Amino acid sequence: MPSFVTHLESAIDGTHLPANQPQTLHKDRPLWVRYDLPAVAKAMTKDLVQSRPPTMWRYRELLPPVDDDRIVTLGEGMSPLLPTLRLGEKFGLNNVWVKDESQLPTGSFKSRGLAAAVTMANQFGTKRVAIPTAGNAGGAMAAYAARAGMEAYVFMPQDTPEINRYECVLAGARTFLVDGLITDCGKIVREGKERMGWFDCSTLKEPYRIEGKKTMGLELAEQCDWELPDVILYPTGGGTGLIGMWKAFAELAEIGWLKGDRRPRMVSVQSTGCCPISTAFEAGERFAEPFANASTIASGLRVPAAVGDFMILDAVRESGGCAIAADENHLREWMKMAIAAEGISICPEAAACVGALEQLAASGWIKPDERVVIFNTGAVQKYPEAMRCDLPQLKKDSVDWGMIESG
Repeated sequence: MPSFVTHLESAIDGTHLPANQPQTLHKDRPLWVRYDLPAVAKAMTKDLVQSRPPTMWRYRELLPPVDDDRIVTLGEGMSPLLPTLRLGEKFGLNNVWVKDESQLPTGSFKSRGLAAAVTMANQFGTKRVAIPTAGNAGGAMAAYAARAGMEAYVFMPQDTPEINRYECVLAGARTFLVDGLITDCGKIVREGKERMGWFDCSTLKEPYRIEGKKTMGLELAEQCDWELPDVILYPTGGGTGLIGMWKAFAELAEIGWLKGDRRPRMVSVQSTGCCPISTAFEAGERFAEPFANASTIASGLRVPAAVGDFMILDAVRESGGCAIAADENHLREWMKMAIAAEGISICPEAAACVGALEQLAASGWIKPDERVVIFNTGAVQKYPEAMRCDLPQLKKDSVDWGMIESG
């Protein structure tokens, strides 16, 4: 596969950097991967893409260059786009869909970004990787590092969900609990780079997780026959997926694959327990202040300071979208409502999107017939703390049928 990458570009000031060596940040801000899109348009066709296996690697021309034998994969990609008629009806909406990332190899959308990041680390000959995580990213990096034969180090807050802790350990990662938030974990990873010689896979601190997450937008466009939905609701912690999808739509438009000029209004969704992006959006700011005392059952949303804050806010505003915070106290209620209505394994982060959907539909910001896509970024089974409930008990020899009949 020939390379169509031309360079890396600083998102903060446009500085060009070479793409043929490992890069992290420029002026402490993220990098874009840039492509020769006219050349991509000549080499890549819809028929060619659709003839390839149903993984995210079917979009090779719009992904970083890598030797075939260096790709680190567990078959990630092509998550289903599911209609949710009953859920939509609850809010007076006729065209609501869920892109269900819970069905990816590691149970969340993190499979995409970490597959791309670990693949490029493998391409560059990296032997050791490290990551701060509040949830699913750690397990995904641990799995892909194991697949590549790399050493992995994972640092997570002490109250990270148990399942996320165990999956890292089972995948062979050196896993540590930190008395603090994900930002404190990130500080350890940053300070250990020189001493430990690891590559930092933190959100947006290397350029390739965006490219992996970008494939959510490429897939969505393909699944919608290249006509994008009106609105996308996306649960936002570090925001890589929202940023990546907006980049994907721009690239698809430039190579001439999209039907019409309309692109989705991007909605960044957080919880009131941690909402630096929505706070900055409402204040009209491009950069977000760190959120104090962050606390939410949606562990993936507990990112009090995102290095790509301005990239999220730029995409939201450019799209005509908005940033909104759903009430933390209702996340379990929305989660149960959505799962009971549709049977989809809705995680607490996506439950925040259900709350945002209710609010935006009630205000008229989303119209009844608009096509809306919610991203379910993980499987609820990975959140035992959020799932806990008390069940009625029956005696085996004297069944209380009245209890059963009353529900």
